[in-house]
Amino acid sequence: MKTNHFLPILHLDETDSTNNYLSRLIAEKTVEEGTAVSAEIQTAGRGQRGNTWIAQRGKNLLFSMVLYPHFVPVAKQFVISQCAALAVSDILAEYTPDIKIKWPNDIYWRNQKICGMLIENNLQTDSINHSIIGIGINVNQADFDESVATRPTSLFRILGKEQNRTEILRKVVSRLLQYYEDVRMGKDTDIAEKYKRDLFTTGIFKDTTGVFEAVIKDVAPTGILTLTDNEGNDRQYAFKEVEYVIQ
Repeated sequence: MKTNHFLPILHLDETDSTNNYLSRLIAEKTVEEGTAVSAEIQTAGRGQRGNTWIAQRGKNLLFSMVLYPHFVPVAKQFVISQCAALAVSDILAEYTPDIKIKWPNDIYWRNQKICGMLIENNLQTDSINHSIIGIGINVNQADFDESVATRPTSLFRILGKEQNRTEILRKVVSRLLQYYEDVRMGKDTDIAEKYKRDLFTTGIFKDTTGVFEAVIKDVAPTGILTLTDNEGNDRQYAFKEVEYVIQ
């Protein structure tokens, strides 16, 4: 795979979701690994936990990228999520401090959400046929629904001026491909360690039993989260089984 800065980036005015668009494209023809699709607006943007992703036209980055990580075992597919989260957090950290990852892959500035992701892995027996990585970054949007629990923010709100969306897009794509090559070279452990360093590691969590304080003890290669609560008990969770409650 080529890892330069000139991999195809398809720009759309409007689509239902860039993940859906890229999925349809892959079904129709051969799509080069690393191809990204961005849109000015999504009419049916999707996020984790079945949430929708709302963004103003032409203000933010809404894009998806395809990878073919056949060399990644299905049991370790979470490394793709780690690569995406680290790529975005690294680049946003070039613009402002206080960027953190909220497990599994949301990106926050302090206690406000600036980026969400939806990663869809198409599996074939023991391998990954392809991964579509959908990313939404709040860049130049000034106004948000203040009632949203995630307290959205944007680079514009943080810095007080608009940023070059194309530049940020190319930086994120390039950094993601760098991490992806690290995976290919067997550097999964290094990626996992950096991912854990960049996480919110302590706070309030919520599961089916209620709200509790805990510290993140570990994140397994499968993505399973281990928390140690304030009574010293270890608790393990898969995706969607626990929620980090931002204060």
